[in-house]
Amino acid sequence: MFRVDIGMDLGTSSIAIYMRDKGIVIRQPSVIAVERKTRKIIAVGAKAKRMTGRTLEGIDVISPIRRGVISDYTMAERMIRAFYKNALKRKKIWGRPNVCVTVPMGITEVQKRAVEDAITRTGARNMFLIEYPLAAALGAGIDIMETKGRLVIDIGGGTTDVAMISAGSIACGESVPIAGDDFTDAIIRYVRRKYNVELGPLSAEDGKIEVASVIQRANDNFYEVKGKNLVNGLPARVELSGNETAEALEEITGQLLDCISHVIETAPPELAGDATISGILLSGGGSRLSGMAKRIEKHTGIHVIQADEPENAAAAGAGHAGELIMVREEENRSEND
Repeated sequence: MFRVDIGMDLGTSSIAIYMRDKGIVIRQPSVIAVERKTRKIIAVGAKAKRMTGRTLEGIDVISPIRRGVISDYTMAERMIRAFYKNALKRKKIWGRPNVCVTVPMGITEVQKRAVEDAITRTGARNMFLIEYPLAAALGAGIDIMETKGRLVIDIGGGTTDVAMISAGSIACGESVPIAGDDFTDAIIRYVRRKYNVELGPLSAEDGKIEVASVIQRANDNFYEVKGKNLVNGLPARVELSGNETAEALEEITGQLLDCISHVIETAPPELAGDATISGILLSGGGSRLSGMAKRIEKHTGIHVIQADEPENAAAAGAGHAGELIMVREEENRSEND
């Protein structure tokens, strides 16, 4: 089997790096802070993210990956290189490593080349791409080479990928720009509309992590978020409840459920039938939203299984993609002969 040394999940919200025989060695926000004039790196990852909305004049805090693809090539390459070097310190790899990177389904050739170039310039020997659903299934321990249908839903920070997979490939699926960041934005809009309070993205994300839910709960919980009163401009606090967030997130949740329904409807009957037996695999950091698995299960009537450490499943799957890569390489050689 072809050996992958490093699996990398280049997510909109965070980057996770998996190393052979070591597991997940890095998981950091996909953020870089630089001096505006000199473009010197000030911070990357968690330290840079904490600077969001708090930086002095002359410092830019940049998220160079949007909707699962590179939007700022130069900054993305510098950020990836910093994480990559940090990862290599965790385990000595002789020579240049083989790297497998996750990407959303349906990205363009130009977007693929941007990822390939950025990774290759860090020193990779061979670089491969794998779609999120396949990587998530591999990371969850599913034998994706089986000739039976498995429905996978990966909810990331910038995109949600829904796919019916079988025999190591995607039979049908969709990648939609609805994900964790959109849930955060929905909470910001809700608090602004209801309370006349403007939340910063970090405060809104904290509220999402602590109390957000996509279902109404009998035993509600609360979390205090801090922002600015839009009437008088003074600091303000809002006691945000989980049931309020369910209301705030309803529209986006509905769009997500519609996408899942469409993929199931367009799947071949045999594969759709398999999925009703094997269940739906749910992965990605966005899948941790309270009630998400229950909501999908109720909507589809299919049992939902959440991956262990769902936010790390795709990176781990990329690190285990050796067999899949070998099969694809053989298929490409056969087509070229």
